[in-house]
Amino acid sequence: MRQAFALLIVVSTVAVFATDAVGPLAEETGALAPAPQIREPMNRGDDCLSPADLREAVADKRVVPPIAAIRAARQAIPRAEIQRARLCRHDAGLVYLLTALRRDGQFVQVMVDGQSGQVSGQW
Repeated sequence: MRQAFALLIVVSTVAVFATDAVGPLAEETGALAPAPQIREPMNRGDDCLSPADLREAVADKRVVPPIAAIRAARQAIPRAEIQRARLCRHDAGLVYLLTALRRDGQFVQVMVDGQSGQVSGQW
């Protein structure tokens, strides 16, 4: 009898988590942290510069060096590993698109302005 009751509890708990029925309760009690501001991701990779063009843009002082963009992204997302950095055209200028891997296993995209080296968005 105890085993059947324990099995019922386990199955019920799994069903609650599988249907995501815990979410509204957590929202009502304020247990969730406020959601970060999320920007719409831009077109990835279609309008990015080649490594040679990147070197030329840095040499012409049109953009900050990639290491400055990486440092800015590391300040925005502490303890994350930068996996990829690209220089892409966005609106009227150039931005660095960096892919960071957080410690919890989630990938985060960070956009750094190419001229100022400041983080301009993340998603």
